Amino acid sequence: MVVRLAFLITWFVCLGSSSMNIAWAESIHQFESPLEQARYEQLTQVLRCPKCQNQSLSDSDSAIASDLRDEVYRMITLGKSDNQVKEYMVARYGEFVLYEPVFEPHTFFLWFAPFGFLLIGVIVFVLVLRAQRKQRQQQEEV
Repeated sequence: MVVRLAFLITWFVCLGSSSMNIAWAESIHQFESPLEQARYEQLTQVLRCPKCQNQSLSDSDSAIASDLRDEVYRMITLGKSDNQVKEYMVARYGEFVLYEPVFEPHTFFLWFAPFGFLLIGVIVFVLVLRAQRKQRQQQEEV
């Protein structure tokens, strides 16, 4: 009975503390409108943490991600557009901060290389199939 009571108390304390953390995390930034909140959430999802490997600002727990979330919040409350926020982050941290690279001449390789490699793969596959078919026909003739 005592063990069960201790387990329940521990469980409620853990549950309570985790829900307080969630409530605290959500109350850090207060927005004037749901639109600003949605913009903030969208921007922190599409901007990458410069320190972390493949984590967005909203997913990262690093100090720099926290600072960048604060900066995104500040810029949104100042009335900056999404593009202005992204441009500021790119100017400060480089294009790495964007999950989706900008479509410019120096990024063509990033955009078209997958299609090029796929095309090369299909061509090699077709050539190998033709060579095998030709080899089988020659073996059948002999």
